[in-house]
Amino acid sequence: MVYTIPGIRFPVVPSSIHKPSQPSFFHGDRTRGASLSFFLNKNDSFSPGKAFAVKVSRESDSTSSTIAESDKVLIPQDQDNSSSLTDQHETPDIISEGPESVHDEEDLTLEDENIHNDDEAANSYREDVEGSFVSSLVDVNAHAQAEKTSVSIDKKVKIESDEVKPKIIPPPGTGKKIYEIDPFLQAHREHLDFRYQQYKRLREKIDKYEGGLDAFSRGYEKFGFTRSATGITYREWAPGAKTASLIGDFNGWNPNVDEMVQNEFGVWEIFLPNNVDGSPAIPHGSRVKIRMTTPSGIKDSIPAWIKFSVQAPGEIPYNGVYYDPPEEEKYVIKHPQPKRPKSLRIYESHVGMSSPEPKINTYANFRDDVLPRIKKLGYNAVQIMAIQEHSYYASFGYHVTNFFAPSSRFGTPDELKSLIDRAHELGLLVLMDIVHSHASSNTLDGLNLFDGTDSHYFHPGSRGYHWMWDSRLFNYGSWEVLRYLLSNARWWLDEYKFDGFRFDGVTSMMYTHHGLEVTFTGNYNDYFGFATDVDAVVYLMLVNDLIHGLFPEAVTIGEDVSGMPAFCISTQDGGIGFDYRLHMAIADKWIELLKKPDEDWRMGDIIHTLTNRRWREKCVSYAESHDQALVGDKTIAFWLMDKDMYDFMALDRPSTPLIDRGIALHKMIRLITMGLGGEGYLNFMGNEFGHPEWIDFPRGDQHLPNGSVVPGNNNSYDKCRRRFDLGDAEFLRYRGMQEFDQAMQHLEESFDFMTSENQYISRKDESDRVIVFERGNLVFVFNFHWTNSYSDYKIGCFYPGKYKIVLDSDDTLFGGFNRLDHTAEYFTSDGWYDDRPRSFLVYAPSRTAVVYALADKVEPVLVKP
Repeated sequence: MVYTIPGIRFPVVPSSIHKPSQPSFFHGDRTRGASLSFFLNKNDSFSPGKAFAVKVSRESDSTSSTIAESDKVLIPQDQDNSSSLTDQHETPDIISEGPESVHDEEDLTLEDENIHNDDEAANSYREDVEGSFVSSLVDVNAHAQAEKTSVSIDKKVKIESDEVKPKIIPPPGTGKKIYEIDPFLQAHREHLDFRYQQYKRLREKIDKYEGGLDAFSRGYEKFGFTRSATGITYREWAPGAKTASLIGDFNGWNPNVDEMVQNEFGVWEIFLPNNVDGSPAIPHGSRVKIRMTTPSGIKDSIPAWIKFSVQAPGEIPYNGVYYDPPEEEKYVIKHPQPKRPKSLRIYESHVGMSSPEPKINTYANFRDDVLPRIKKLGYNAVQIMAIQEHSYYASFGYHVTNFFAPSSRFGTPDELKSLIDRAHELGLLVLMDIVHSHASSNTLDGLNLFDGTDSHYFHPGSRGYHWMWDSRLFNYGSWEVLRYLLSNARWWLDEYKFDGFRFDGVTSMMYTHHGLEVTFTGNYNDYFGFATDVDAVVYLMLVNDLIHGLFPEAVTIGEDVSGMPAFCISTQDGGIGFDYRLHMAIADKWIELLKKPDEDWRMGDIIHTLTNRRWREKCVSYAESHDQALVGDKTIAFWLMDKDMYDFMALDRPSTPLIDRGIALHKMIRLITMGLGGEGYLNFMGNEFGHPEWIDFPRGDQHLPNGSVVPGNNNSYDKCRRRFDLGDAEFLRYRGMQEFDQAMQHLEESFDFMTSENQYISRKDESDRVIVFERGNLVFVFNFHWTNSYSDYKIGCFYPGKYKIVLDSDDTLFGGFNRLDHTAEYFTSDGWYDDRPRSFLVYAPSRTAVVYALADKVEPVLVKP
């Protein structure tokens, strides 16, 4: 998460508009004026092109009969599967109370009974609403039947595929197992039981009113633009708007042509029948917006559920794009998604800055140039940042404006699908850095003041504004916000075949103070109390339920710095449900140590930070991520070697003590982090070889409200790139660090030490500056002393036999001094040493990390893959 770069606000410019009356529908040819299509061309710029028309082949009578029969089989009689939304808005706007109003068990039971007693009235209400809304639309019967037909087809295909491997979202459990796992939680049982009751009650309401999480999370099949055999339907939830009309290239941006109708639940709708030749009313690639009369004036907004948006050359605002390419132009997925690996080795990346050249890179180039590099390095997952569209490039993708649209800077949606498919072909998982913790405060391109009200998707007033990030905060207690965010998570998994998410800014979500100016001491009172945002926590439980139920191989990682207990325990057991927590304290500890001289490093301090994680909750560890690479901060390589990196990294020049120390510690820091820090490992692209430049996105001067100016960099791309050529160059010392990182990944691939239950730290000697530990079948020996090397150094071990070196940071391949003999054999002796039943003698050179394995487990390709 980027904390230092604020987003951009764009003013809303009022314009004149005629007040819409009755909806206007055209049954003839709707082609009016010029239509524009905006896509990336090969020169990475946007240009107007030909409008695409999609021909729809109508189903034959026999097909219709088959579909009608499938309706009888697939759709229960008590459920309405039509396109009408009126049966989806029967719940209150507020779905939970705050923790300060905890009910006792009797109150909860009474409230649940009241909900069930209202079933008859609710059903009657549903019938009344359906009739009133449907009758207000012109020629909607044929449209609704067509949509019903298309839904039935989708259901039939899905059920047939699911017969092979059913995907079921498990019901809530008892939520009590967390007390067995962590008995300290008993003291906060009232809060935790209340939280779980809120979660269970919400699950029940979703089951009752929406047909379950599965149906509830398919909001993109109802909202935004949906296509049927007879035309296009556009729906938008904007309860604050007084009038609404759809405008765009397809109707000459005329707000008086396609006026929309609103139902009782604040949902605006319009149906656009096909042209007389069968082509869609809105051509593929057309720019579109919704114009609304709102409490704050007339406003043109990009549809909230838009699937693609672009910024035309020379323009500031973005435009929504109706994206529905012809079948022959759609990318077809060719490769199955890989199974979840035993341990995650994540290569954190950003498509736009992944080129060695100072430019915005593309999905296609990343697919062809970067993915093979990641595979060769030995990582098994790529985590991609800045996928969701963001109008401000320098936000690093964290100020999202269009949540369902992949960033158009890098290419088209189909090119992103091609990238993901290629990664799957290589056996790589693709994780998305998803932002549900906040949204851009941009009012022109994003959700902020979408319908002219401050409380549409967000909390009103100060509670809905993040003062440090200059962004808006979602109201997770709103029914439609839940639909939007749950559908958003599902969209990326379903449509693009992402393999999971790294959820950004989860700490900010879980607390009303957002973790700002708060120190988490580990005291459980920090986690459970009035500062906890129960609605947000319940949302996280729901989204983990959804992901793990419908996509069993998917991975969820939460960015939480607070250390929230039960964060990575399943929701059925009472936890929040993440698979992994980012072990964020490790990177902070390394920066803290790098500011001190070697003499002040404490081995116990290092060990404590690396191993300080909750029992039975998995962590992804990292020495540094993108956060440490940003301008204003320093990477580990920069902390270690500073300006010497510019002059003394060539092998044909003498090294310096600073370079020798930096390269040695760079390797040791990474290996001990991977060895002890968790069950997964993450590295930001370029840091594997000690990238010599920081990251600075192109930006102009920023004028703050107080009159001060934050200078920009003249919109330069010079520091918004990755110099992979440096890591590949055999004549530079960067190459050795890259080779070592590759060897680390292959060590884990061969020995699975990160996920082994056997972990024992046998030595943390403050005098010798030596750390010895076992992980799996391996023995790790780290000598952090700056001058002392130790001969015949005795280390403890558990397994008897003959050991050999499988990884040596001092190897010349890795830029070391080659002080160890890799042909040597090390035999164990019985007898307790350092609380281990056996031991053997080694040579431990200064500033080296050496890994030993039993000789019968050694694979010769390990050190030099």
